[in-house]
Amino acid sequence: MIQTEAWLNGPLPEIPFLLQPAAHALVQAEMELKECMEDFPDKLLWKTVGGRASVGFHLQHLWGVMDRLTTYAKELPLSESQFRYLKKEKIPDFTLTSKELVNRFSEKLAETLEIFSHTTEEELRAFRTVGRKKFPTTVMGLYFHIAEHSQRHFGQLLVTVSVLKERDLMDR
Repeated sequence: MIQTEAWLNGPLPEIPFLLQPAAHALVQAEMELKECMEDFPDKLLWKTVGGRASVGFHLQHLWGVMDRLTTYAKELPLSESQFRYLKKEKIPDFTLTSKELVNRFSEKLAETLEIFSHTTEEELRAFRTVGRKKFPTTVMGLYFHIAEHSQRHFGQLLVTVSVLKERDLMDR
């Protein structure tokens, strides 16, 4: 069990002051994700509960959100491979393991935190757009949304994991 929440461990080295809350939220999600996914059976990765998304979807989506929103922050359009990934997030891929998806999340989080570490306060205020409809935002808005959206999906994943683990124990 996690003893201390990420934000209570002080500032994250190299992360600008204004991005500390977003970085702490992402680090916290990673800490809890690793804990709740430990020994999670791969056979349950694509199971759904109550018509809600599978654990596999949430893990793929968490990676995709960081990838897409950091792309928008760089003022770049999404690539064809990013659009393909977005379409595939909901499709079960039984070749993937829970451990592999958690590791992918951690790798993408490390990349995202590296991007955060090189972002100036001036850049945080820079105007950006999202998607084909060009919704207005800022780099700060994009980075905050990475953290907020990740926390939301992690919460859903956590509930799904706990229900599936309980059902799996009852089925034994």
